[in-house]
Amino acid sequence: MRIKKVMKVVGKVLTIIGTAATLCLMFGAAALYFSIQWMFDTWSNLSMDELVYHLSTSLDGTSTDMIMEYLGTCVAPAIVLFLACMFVFWGLRGKKRYYIVMAAGIAVSVTASYSNVRTAWNELDAGNYVKSQGIDSTFVEDYYVSPADVSLTFPEKKRNLIYIFLESMETTYADSENGGAFDENVIPELTRIAQENEDFSGNGIELNGGYSLVGTTWTMGAMFGQTAGLPLNIAVDGNNMNMQETFFPGAITIGDILRQAGYSQTLLVGSDATFGGRRLYFTEHGNYEIIDYVRAAEEEWIPEEYRVWWGYEDKKLFEFAKRKLLELAGKEEPFNFTMLTVDTHFEDGYVCDICPDIYENDQYANVMACSSAQVTKFLDWIKRQDFYENTTVVICGDHPTMDKDFCEDIDKEYQRKTYAAYINSAAECKSDKKRVYTTFDNFPTTLAAMGVRIEGDRLGLGTNLFSGRPTLAEEIGLENEQEELGKRSRFLEDMASLELEEDAMLNDAGKLVTAAVTAGTYDYSTGIMAVEVHNFKNLDKRINSMLLAVWTKEDQSDMQWIQMSSMGQEDERYCAEISVPNFGYKEGEYQIHAYVVDEDGEQYFVGKTIGIVK
Repeated sequence: MRIKKVMKVVGKVLTIIGTAATLCLMFGAAALYFSIQWMFDTWSNLSMDELVYHLSTSLDGTSTDMIMEYLGTCVAPAIVLFLACMFVFWGLRGKKRYYIVMAAGIAVSVTASYSNVRTAWNELDAGNYVKSQGIDSTFVEDYYVSPADVSLTFPEKKRNLIYIFLESMETTYADSENGGAFDENVIPELTRIAQENEDFSGNGIELNGGYSLVGTTWTMGAMFGQTAGLPLNIAVDGNNMNMQETFFPGAITIGDILRQAGYSQTLLVGSDATFGGRRLYFTEHGNYEIIDYVRAAEEEWIPEEYRVWWGYEDKKLFEFAKRKLLELAGKEEPFNFTMLTVDTHFEDGYVCDICPDIYENDQYANVMACSSAQVTKFLDWIKRQDFYENTTVVICGDHPTMDKDFCEDIDKEYQRKTYAAYINSAAECKSDKKRVYTTFDNFPTTLAAMGVRIEGDRLGLGTNLFSGRPTLAEEIGLENEQEELGKRSRFLEDMASLELEEDAMLNDAGKLVTAAVTAGTYDYSTGIMAVEVHNFKNLDKRINSMLLAVWTKEDQSDMQWIQMSSMGQEDERYCAEISVPNFGYKEGEYQIHAYVVDEDGEQYFVGKTIGIVK
């Protein structure tokens, strides 16, 4: 009797657990379905590398409109379905059909989830992404030119830089006569600016721009690509942008270069700069003053609790830019003023109170036209200022638009490129041919436009377009470059690594101080293994001494410290000899870490290697 009661209670508990699990499974399946549909409706050209990046970053700074849209489009209907199913189960309690419905709910949920995931997998071409990430490529390592390895010579009077990132701006939006893909030109003013200045289109009137390759097709990736000459494309396990305290510490960017050259630097955005890692990147690489939506609210530039679109509209952004530029122009040091517009963000953009209503039933075209006009008025204002004579202005689209339908009717053979115009450049183009280039080339080209002489005309993966040197896209082919960048790069991962030694050091410019450490072949006749430390990067203080820490045991219990000797060469090379007899002639791996003691007496890690004794 007691056993029957226990079994009955157990049966009820299992039924409750089974019902709860089934309802949760059905809710999850519904939320997954609505989320995938919303994702592809919102991002028609979503790439897997972009998805991985944003899944690995914080939601801080995301547009509240987008969050509310997601909640209304995906979460709300899933909750309604959950409640409906719960009432169905409630009505069937105690009936034989209860378990049939439960089994059916589980089967439908699992089948639907599998089908939706498979659809998303195919749409994102995730299979090829995973396959590519499983293939190691040395492409970035082979072609990357570190700014630390080349001579950069600034003009005696350093030029100011105004760099304007235009959200989602493409050459596509011009008419076909001017190199676009539309019947009617929706960016006539920007078209004229490019034609009257330099866009590397050669002698023709057709607009030319940069191709966005892997790792540069969303805003943060685009800004990184144009200022560092590198793709923001690393393995999933190395892309924890919401947890890291550094942003590609191994990269040297235009912000690092200009800070070292004595520039004051400012980033102006109308949204929260935290979104996508922008605050972290521009703070670490160049110590930019960040003026974003949060700062504008703190300074009471906008009314309390004012918020539209992603923060505040471009109309206000340009007014704030004028205010800040006049302030910067009044100081002695040259300035780098970088800004990012936002009204033209997908989906359909933001219609402000000065937007024209030219294109009936096409809000995005009207927003693009409004942006074109606003940028032109802002440029005209810049040209009237005293500081313009010694200022280079760069206007570039960040990446092709992700709006789901704005470009759906253009010819599939048309090659979409980001907008570009270099204005009041200190450099002249040595080629009259139309260049094939990527947004990586913006990095050295911007410096050249400021009058900086670049040894070899290459930085990052980019080429100075004012020079006659071919770009990587011209040299090896755009498709080959795209394919190689889609593969895994250990070199890029090391550059972005979060696993910095606790005693590593960042210099005054915020760059990681490193050196190459090499161990020679063990000489069994003498019991000596020679070690050299050389090729120091980002070291801005005099070396007082160099030390090696050497150990063979995992717990470091046999660690020995060895003083290194200077080899007396201008490029700062140090050497030392590890006495293997002092380690009992132990065979196997010898862990070797190099440490600098600088002129201030500070000791910090700069590099490591492994020596082999056998």
